[in-house]
Amino acid sequence: MRRPFSPTVLHLLLALTDGPRHGYAIKLEAEARSGGAVKVGPGTLYEALQRLLDAGLVRETHAKSHPANGQQAQRRYYELTARGRRLLQEEVAWLGRVVDYAQSKLEPA
Repeated sequence: MRRPFSPTVLHLLLALTDGPRHGYAIKLEAEARSGGAVKVGPGTLYEALQRLLDAGLVRETHAKSHPANGQQAQRRYYELTARGRRLLQEEVAWLGRVVDYAQSKLEPA
């Protein structure tokens, strides 16, 4: 049986559609894309990223540029895998069908 992504996981994956990001940038993008509806604390963020890594939906990668300072050099960057992108596309298509159905039921008679 299909298990939908949680809103948090959905927004974390969506944050990676434009390319690799470090954890804090993923958090900021997820919160911004959701209009603030999704709040991601550090524990939630890194637990979710570890589950996504374990499931093969994201992988660690390198920064596009060479960081100038130590903090930047220590950041871990993540990107979608092909499997992660495919499952995200399937999720978005499924959500679209749910919304279409709901709208058809709520249209005035």
